[in-house]
Amino acid sequence: MTKLISITISLLILFQSFNIHVNDLVELDELIEHAQFHAEAYGDSFWVFLSKHYGELKTEHNQKHQEEQKDHEELPFQHQYYSLSLSAFVINDPLPYTSQVEIMSHDSGNFHYADSYSPLLGDGLFQPPRYA
Repeated sequence: MTKLISITISLLILFQSFNIHVNDLVELDELIEHAQFHAEAYGDSFWVFLSKHYGELKTEHNQKHQEEQKDHEELPFQHQYYSLSLSAFVINDPLPYTSQVEIMSHDSGNFHYADSYSPLLGDGLFQPPRYA
């Protein structure tokens, strides 16, 4: 059973890497019908048909046969996705100059701290830390 699941997941990942969707598998009958139409109407072989719809003859075929545009849109593998991946590498070189950093300290006693420890709470677990 685990082998079957592993093979199924592997095939799913393979299909996704080739950008094959379930819609494309369902539309394979449209591909076969349109290939048969091209064989009868134009005498195209299957490889010429693939070249006209997915290869180097695609733009020329689309310009000459505008009436087949609706049929062409129903063919599988017609979705186009554009992906952009940017990578940025930052190398932190030390700065070319050295400067002295001036540390300013203010020693004014402008604060007041009141000890919140109360002996009324007793010597329980929740007491503030004490010096040893």
